[in-house]
Amino acid sequence: MAERVSVDQLVDDLTTVIRDAENLLRATAAQTGDRVEEIRARAEESVRQAKARLEGIEEEALKHARVLAGEADEFVRGNPWQAIGIAAGIGLVLGVLMSRR
Repeated sequence: MAERVSVDQLVDDLTTVIRDAENLLRATAAQTGDRVEEIRARAEESVRQAKARLEGIEEEALKHARVLAGEADEFVRGNPWQAIGIAAGIGLVLGVLMSRR
């Protein structure tokens, strides 16, 4: 679960960085000069690479979610009573935890 939170946070952070970099590139579009052009070109390439990486992360997450959903489906179909027992147990634990608040 902690791994999932860190992946979600990474995706959120990367999205924010991309958005901020794009805003910065738009804000500096009117500035000219060899040094500015070089920096803008590197920043644009970095944004392209970050977007590609973000798409890759999202695709991997979706693929992983599909695999987990398939495994859960197989388990429930193969062990319906055990799945019902597990769900009831989780519901009981959550109910006890929520009633304490």
